Amino acid sequence: MKGEIEMSNQEKFEGFKQSLIDKNEQKYGEEIREKYGDKAIDESNANLKGLTQEQYNESERLRIEFEETLKSALGTNDPAGESAQKACDLHRQWLMVFYPKYSKEYHLGLAEMYVADERFKAHYEKIAVGCTDFLHDAIHVYCKN
Repeated sequence: MKGEIEMSNQEKFEGFKQSLIDKNEQKYGEEIREKYGDKAIDESNANLKGLTQEQYNESERLRIEFEETLKSALGTNDPAGESAQKACDLHRQWLMVFYPKYSKEYHLGLAEMYVADERFKAHYEKIAVGCTDFLHDAIHVYCKN
């Protein structure tokens, strides 16, 4: 920050990933470690640390496409519809960047957490009002197929 050391883009990216981990640990660490265990959280953190810039960029592309598709699908009011199911598949792809051990049970658990936890609900409601419940229902359809 003072300009005394020049960092490479790779060093900056490594620092960025570590800051994401540190912020998550500070904000949710105790809660998620209690809920999911140290091993799962340590594996997730290691996975994030191992991402390349290209993989991270792909995760951002997937997130944006997922959110846009979800917002559009909400307008159909059909959680089983093609656009809602596409949103769920994009969500799955995005999740797999950060948690390669994806399972339908994991995805369903997240759907339940999204509607039960006001922090997640607030995040998805920023996309569009009613989005959280719609996503919950769409994930349930997706995971049945």
